Amino acid sequence: MLRFFGELDADADWTKQLHLGALRNANSRKFKELGSDTGFDSIGDWPQGEPLARYLDQLESIGKLPKMILYNLNPRDNYLFAAMIGNFQDGSIPGKVQFGSGWWFLDQKEAIEWQLNALSNVGMLSRFVGMLTDSRSFMSYPRHEYFRRALCDLLGREVERGEIPMDEELLGNLIRGICFENAKSYFGLECGVV
Repeated sequence: MLRFFGELDADADWTKQLHLGALRNANSRKFKELGSDTGFDSIGDWPQGEPLARYLDQLESIGKLPKMILYNLNPRDNYLFAAMIGNFQDGSIPGKVQFGSGWWFLDQKEAIEWQLNALSNVGMLSRFVGMLTDSRSFMSYPRHEYFRRALCDLLGREVERGEIPMDEELLGNLIRGICFENAKSYFGLECGVV
């Protein structure tokens, strides 16, 4: 079914987002008492690489790999995901397959930095579409500001150490891309200048 839906997403020019690595309902007594999605989920630790590569390759081999964002929940898999996206770039659009931002247990400062470092070390940070929100809650949107602050802090420390140039135009374009322009282009959004 996942392959079939991937083909449909490619035909519709939709972006598929896969959130991988959740160990759901770990406490069976609480699951029976309260039901699912009540706070008893965790980070899974099973192998992701080979099944993910097979899935992406099945879609790619028939020309039906949609734009896709891959989110992992186990920080152990950051470099795996950052490297995996490079295997499936076909030049049709910049950053066709993305390593998504930290989510769930990983959408806090330390883990945001882990994800950004893995992506920038083996991929193209400049094509990254930035933070997501998978919530319908208005109060979840401040996480975008939190992400922007973590991104700017990380880049600022790298400038201070001399690891990247102190070039305001270059850095401004990079940050604007990650925080707005890349997502606007990637998702084909029409919005005003922020």
